[in-house]
Amino acid sequence: MEQQATDFIIATRSALGQASALAVQYSFSILGAIILLIVGWALASVASRWAYEGISRVHGIDETLARFFANVLRYALLVLVFITVLGQFGVQTASIIAALGAAGLAIGLALQGTLQNIAAGIMLLVLRPFRVGEYIETSSVSGTVLEIGLFATELKTGDGLYRLAPNSTLWNTPITNYSRQPTRQNDVKINITHQDDLDLTMETLMRIATSDKRVLKTPAPSVFIDSLSDTAVSVTLRYWASTGDWWNVSRDMIKRVKFAFDKKAQMSDATAQASDTSPVEPAREVTPAEAPTRRRTPKTSPQTQS
Repeated sequence: MEQQATDFIIATRSALGQASALAVQYSFSILGAIILLIVGWALASVASRWAYEGISRVHGIDETLARFFANVLRYALLVLVFITVLGQFGVQTASIIAALGAAGLAIGLALQGTLQNIAAGIMLLVLRPFRVGEYIETSSVSGTVLEIGLFATELKTGDGLYRLAPNSTLWNTPITNYSRQPTRQNDVKINITHQDDLDLTMETLMRIATSDKRVLKTPAPSVFIDSLSDTAVSVTLRYWASTGDWWNVSRDMIKRVKFAFDKKAQMSDATAQASDTSPVEPAREVTPAEAPTRRRTPKTSPQTQS
């Protein structure tokens, strides 16, 4: 019994001695790891802030893209600091890097669609085919851009609906941007018959375009014959307006053309009626005195005729 107690005391002293030796041995490593984590965390934050400020100064770089690159740099530095700390305790960092690479590959395969959206979002933010506030149209979606994110783009349709389009669908399809160029062209087409006055029609269309101050002088508006058929002549008015005024000008121009030719048709009808209708004098009663006298032809006998 006394021997067991003695052995226990000896084992306890031995364990305490080894623990003390290990504590002394790894105390500097633990202290260095803590210092390295604090310094690494601070340096990652400072480097991320500098990267954000530097990228933001580049012309054409969106704020969302600048924040994305800054966060990528920050987390990459934190991972590097974490691997360095593990190396202080004798952990094989090569195996950790290999494990992280395998995990990254697995995550990439699992989130393939999401990564495609991130890559497409980066390309959209770098190349800028559209910006916030511009009206765009694709084969699948159209609307005014509200926000461009790394995963999806928010839009508002013309009838006030909210749409969220994945960036991959916007990057892999042709995009029509109606707001990018400062000016836009518009055509107003009308059909007239072959009997109508072609010169008067073209003069009327040109007068309507030149009288509107919102129609640009350069390029100048033009009127031309677009096509001919057996029954009609197609005449086109082509003009340019600023993009901000284009919608209102196009609607007003159609209305003015309609009213002008309605008035012209009414004037033509009135002129035709005036030229075809001659005044008719009212019939008056003829008196016996004014009645024409009829001469009676005397009858002759057969003997006289012979």
